[in-house]
Amino acid sequence: MIVVMNTISVKKGHGEAVAQRFQNSKGVDQSPGFVKLEVLLTEGLEEHDEIKVCTTWEDRASFDGWVNGDAFKQAHAQRAGAAPQGESVMLGSKMTIHNVLVAR
Repeated sequence: MIVVMNTISVKKGHGEAVAQRFQNSKGVDQSPGFVKLEVLLTEGLEEHDEIKVCTTWEDRASFDGWVNGDAFKQAHAQRAGAAPQGESVMLGSKMTIHNVLVAR
């Protein structure tokens, strides 16, 4: 099993609004090998908000299948992150992949 973590930095005060955009699955939960999705908001940061979008997959091949599929392309065609005024609140993101060694 693997966990894919996308750490997203957004302008201060916009973390919860951006996180709410993950309420709609956009097809990820129908992808073969998908286990679960969690969206975490880091507490206590002063300069920006940080969201961690964590997806758990049965294996790397399942994740790669999602990333290379049409549902992924459609879900990411319009990147989340625009404020109501059209100004982007996104500051950056970093994806990491983790092998699950212990789970209970």
